[in-house]
Amino acid sequence: MSFFIFIVIGFAGNFIGTLSGGGGLITLPTMLLYGLPVHSAIGANKVANTVSSLTSFLVIFKEKGVTLKEALSVLVTCLVGGAVGGIIASFMSGDSLTLIAIVLLTFAFVTSFLRKGNFVGEKMFKLNTKTGSILFGIGMYDGMFGPGSGTLQMYLYASQKVAYIRAVGLSRVGVFAGCFGSAITYISTGKIVWSLTIALMVGGIIGAQVGIKVARKMNVKYVNPLLRGITLLLIVQIIMSYYK
Repeated sequence: MSFFIFIVIGFAGNFIGTLSGGGGLITLPTMLLYGLPVHSAIGANKVANTVSSLTSFLVIFKEKGVTLKEALSVLVTCLVGGAVGGIIASFMSGDSLTLIAIVLLTFAFVTSFLRKGNFVGEKMFKLNTKTGSILFGIGMYDGMFGPGSGTLQMYLYASQKVAYIRAVGLSRVGVFAGCFGSAITYISTGKIVWSLTIALMVGGIIGAQVGIKVARKMNVKYVNPLLRGITLLLIVQIIMSYYK
């Protein structure tokens, strides 16, 4: 029964995460409510997201929705940023990291109403000083704390007039980069409950693939409202965890 429940959790989280980021809104709280220890829950989420994000990216890449040059630029920038963020996090308190998350997500939410980016463009993502700095910062945030990093990436791609399906593919690369190192760490420290993690992974792969199919058919006018809704939920969840 537990195996089936975790498949459903993985499906729901990765379906939402593929469309707009923020899949952790579903997976982490549900696993904790189910009674999984916090480190095991985070580890399961990181391992499952590493695999599901890679498989969903490969589908989009195979269909030429994203170029190898774009993917590598995002991968390397997020990996380096995540490594730096992990180092910084070791010197910061949990409360400080939570406050940073609240500020960043609130800023992204407010500026989403001011920017004209809405995924209607067809531009390729170009790594320059501005976009590289922002992406590096998101990678750092992912390494320091994490929740909402995929959503923050989607806001960046929208501002660069990148088509929605391309943005989905690139955000999956960023999620893979952010989760890979963490997944290795959790595996090496023996925090993984493998039976439930594999169930989460199976559900995640299916959810990500269904998410891609929906993303292809999704009217872009609904994407920004979805992003804003996910962002608000993330902010509320993080504030609640802060005051607990």
